[in-house]
Amino acid sequence: MKLISYQRDGRNSYGVVVNNRIVEVGGDLGSRYPTLRAVLENDALSELARYTEGDGKSSEQELGDELNKITVLPVIPNPDKIICVGLNYAAHRAETGRGETDHPTLFTRFANTLVGHNQPIIKPKASEQTDYEAELAVIIGKRARHVSVAEALSYVGGYACFNDVSIRDWQHHTSQFTPGKNFPGTGSLGPWLVTADEIADPSKLTLMTRLNGEELQNATTDQMIFTIPDLISYISTFTELVPGDIIATGTPSGVGVARKPPLFMKPGDMVEVEVSGIGVLRNPVVAE
Repeated sequence: MKLISYQRDGRNSYGVVVNNRIVEVGGDLGSRYPTLRAVLENDALSELARYTEGDGKSSEQELGDELNKITVLPVIPNPDKIICVGLNYAAHRAETGRGETDHPTLFTRFANTLVGHNQPIIKPKASEQTDYEAELAVIIGKRARHVSVAEALSYVGGYACFNDVSIRDWQHHTSQFTPGKNFPGTGSLGPWLVTADEIADPSKLTLMTRLNGEELQNATTDQMIFTIPDLISYISTFTELVPGDIIATGTPSGVGVARKPPLFMKPGDMVEVEVSGIGVLRNPVVAE
């Protein structure tokens, strides 16, 4: 299933994308499960399955028109935790000049940094170094603590596209990434969650970034240094992962700061992150 969170006429809801149409679910189930996070917390994905019986095909253009009539929210608007992985592709680690590590490089994001599909990424007035980072996001589906690598994928609720936008000069103030990763409106998530049953092997996906139509990143997820099971096992050892938590699994090479000359996003740009089997996450860039 493809699950989407959105706002229509000032009211937050969620639904299932079926045959290029959005079928609202929140109107029926919202009293019990007000958000998709609540659906995951209550192990209620099966209750959404009955909404997947579509009434005929429609076009991608029709879906695009429908998306333009709503405000698409981050697919999990209210995560308990957002944990991001840095330097998780060897070519990206090399282009940054960073050394190898025995353990994942982790940092956190705040929920107010997230925006949904079609919503603006905000270039801060405090910096001119707003950089794109295509990533695969893992959405946790059930509570996970001290999870083994072998069992880790069974704790995944689904996957989404993520643009882990970096404000590079603030990121590089010290060795800690937090300031450059937490300006409001600088992390896009979506356009929807694809449930884990539809992605048999998340290590066989292709992700790419396009800026104003030009492809700047293209890699496959089997190039990760630390695999998704590795990450879930490692993270669940030091903290409990709960339904709706987001793990952003790292970006490949081709980021703007490593280009010669550097290439940063600016107001008026359109950035797209595409992950095979999931879709395209599209965001305009605006000035703060």
